[in-house]
Amino acid sequence: MQQESVRVVVAAVIERDGLILAARRTGPPDLAGQWEFPGGKVEPGEGDIAALIRECVEEIGVRIAVGERIGPEYAIAGGAMVVRTFLAAIEAGEPEPQLRGSHDALAWVRPGTAEARALPWLEGDLLILAALDERTAAGGVIRVA
Repeated sequence: MQQESVRVVVAAVIERDGLILAARRTGPPDLAGQWEFPGGKVEPGEGDIAALIRECVEEIGVRIAVGERIGPEYAIAGGAMVVRTFLAAIEAGEPEPQLRGSHDALAWVRPGTAEARALPWLEGDLLILAALDERTAAGGVIRVA
């Protein structure tokens, strides 16, 4: 198994009834109050999918089914990390911020709308919103099979 030189972060575009789940960060201070797709860091020896399932349980209290990748992989933290984003659906649970998690609020928004764009998203997640908009404009659906 080849070791990666940068840390991988995974994120989930969780879809339900045509809406996607956004999560408001509590920290670090320069990111607090901004919105993102839930997820987190891949631990050594852990695959992207397993990490994303684990992170969604830890951060928002739901078990997810993970689908295909969406949007580009992009660098954060000065290139020390890369983010990979996947489509997902809830298998069990109802999302809510966890006591020791990194989010203090969740919101369901419809992609491609002014409401969704009005949230102060992290810069990288704007790339994912654009990919969702392109997919929808091309007649694609964002549901996980």
